[in-house]
Parts: sequence; structure tokens; C-alpha cells
Amino acid sequence: MVIKSVNLETVCGVSSVFPDNTLPEIAFAGKSNVGKSSLINAVMNRKSLARISAQPGKTQTVNFYNVNASFYLVDLPGYGYAKVNEKVKAQWGKMIERYLHQSKQLRVVFLLVDIRHAPSANDREMYQWILHYGFRPVIIATKLDKINRSQVAKQVKAVREGLGAEKETTVIPFSAVSKQGREEIYALLDSVLSQDAAPAGTETVGEA
Repeated sequence: MVIKSVNLETVCGVSSVFPDNTLPEIAFAGKSNVGKSSLINAVMNRKSLARISAQPGKTQTVNFYNVNASFYLVDLPGYGYAKVNEKVKAQWGKMIERYLHQSKQLRVVFLLVDIRHAPSANDREMYQWILHYGFRPVIIATKLDKINRSQVAKQVKAVREGLGAEKETTVIPFSAVSKQGREEIYALLDSVLSQDAAPAGTETVGEA
């Protein structure tokens, strides 16, 4: 995949109506300090497309990026931010759930989990939500550069088991620093998008 153009086209808050897009949508979800903005910038080959902040919880909206005029990258709100009150957390959760339920063009959901730690209760809940709405999440184990190479296999296993994911669930270790894992993400995106025009009844990567 070659990224030629990326434009932030639509920003939706808690009371917004989601756009009725006709292009495929690829969603990225993850807790607020998992490095989602860094990953999106790395995958889209841009330095500051998604805002990176020292303060977690900056993504409070559902952001639709038009990529190559061929699909939408959908950045979902970061969940699990401790300093946000429970009412706001609930609103963000409902917004994510509403998107998963309502989107007609969603093809696959990438769920980001910090490779250094066992998945949190929020991670497990998000994983189950994605399954509930009929998708097989693709797991991206972020912050790969923070651990030794010898620890990778052990930590990937811990992530998979912590989520209760099936053995065939794709887990991609990723580093926003070295860009390791980016080519695997590109290959998966290419696979998903190439199947978009497949005959009815053909299963895509992200569908359960």
C-alpha cells in the first residue's frame, strides 16, 4: 500500500450523526495511552496527522480520515482514561458502541494493546464488543521498542491469552519508532480492501 493522500474529512462527537459513507471503513481502537495516534501517523506516513499529546485521552471524537480517496481510516476515542469522570467515560463508550453497531461500511477493527502489559479489563471489554458486533479484531501489540526481542513471543502470547483470543487471531507487534509491523498492517489492509468488491457471501478478514 502506498499512501498518496490523507484528509481529515469528518469529526463526530457524542451527539453527532455518523456520515453515511460509501467507501470501506477501517477502524482503530485502543485505550488512551496505548500509542494510537503514533501508530496512525506511522501507518499513514505523516508526522502529525493524528495529534500526539503527553496527556492521554485527547481523542474524544470519532475521526474519519479519507485515505487515497479509496477508504476511511476511523480513529475511535481512547477508552479507559482514569482522569475522565464516569459520565464522560460512559458517553465515549456509547459512542464507540454506536459506531460499531451503525456503520454499514466497517470492514475490520484493529484493537491496540500495549505489548508490555497484560490486557486490561477495558481491553477485554472492547475485544468482546468488537466480537459482539460481528467482527474478528486484528490485535496490534504496540510499543514493541520498549521490550527486548527475546520477550516478544512471550508477551504476544500474554496479550492473546489475556484477551481470550483464539489461536488464529492475528497479533501484529508494532513499533512507532522503528516502524516494525507497518508492512504487515499494509498487507492486511490491502487484503481487506481487495476483498471489498468480492461477490456477496465472500468473507473478509475482519468479519466473524
